[in-house]
Amino acid sequence: MTTTLERTSISIDSVRSAARTSVSVADAVRQSFSFAFRGLVKMRRNPEQFFDVVLQPIIFTLMFTYIFGGAISGNVSSYLPVIIPGILVQTVIVTSIVTGTQLREDMNKGVFDRFRSLPIARISPLAGALLADVVRYLLASVITFSVGIAMGWRPEPLGVLGSVVLVLICSFAVSWIFALMGCLMSKASSVQGVSMLIMFPLTFMSNAFVPVETMPSWLRSFVNVNPISHLVSAVRELCNDGHVGTHVLWSLVGAAVIVVIFAPLAVRAYIRTAK
Repeated sequence: MTTTLERTSISIDSVRSAARTSVSVADAVRQSFSFAFRGLVKMRRNPEQFFDVVLQPIIFTLMFTYIFGGAISGNVSSYLPVIIPGILVQTVIVTSIVTGTQLREDMNKGVFDRFRSLPIARISPLAGALLADVVRYLLASVITFSVGIAMGWRPEPLGVLGSVVLVLICSFAVSWIFALMGCLMSKASSVQGVSMLIMFPLTFMSNAFVPVETMPSWLRSFVNVNPISHLVSAVRELCNDGHVGTHVLWSLVGAAVIVVIFAPLAVRAYIRTAK
């Protein structure tokens, strides 16, 4: 009887293993978009998830522009081409922190335990959650540009479209870092706290809000290699000049490197927590 049970257990494990390894790339992509649709439905039923992406761009744009515009650029209109790209990058990148916290909350509720029992690609629940959050990034981008245009900024139309696509790609890549943190940490509050400690210095120690030339040399050296600075410079070139420069290339390369490194680590951490 024991031998029969052992053979049955082995056969079940082998079937599950075969089901998991037989998932094709096309199936993984389709499953990821299915989970993304689940995330969108969840957002529709919880509209409070949009409060940060709706209010933060408005508050930050008005506050930074009218407080620092005259001191830094002499007047508000001259500061808008500088601050709007910075606010856009800061808002969307910081918003990606929510991806990790919500992922950790779902795991603590046992939602992902059900997904692990399904014969699906292991990356699909994570990728789906991250893809759904792209809608939040898009909403933040649209509101930021709308506020800037309402205040008198006149960017290049094609540059605006290119900037939105670039920021969405980079934010999706960065969200894999926070997805990894969501898999490794036990509490959503811990994910949010550690993420803020990382992202706030990166965003404020950049060229997003003030000219780099006014900074001390030691800080300027860090700002010049800060990935946030490259992304902000890329958005400024696209929106203000309609120019695709090296900063765009560096931003895309950086996004690709982040995905290549952190996506496998996040999936591995997710699988490890299933054991």
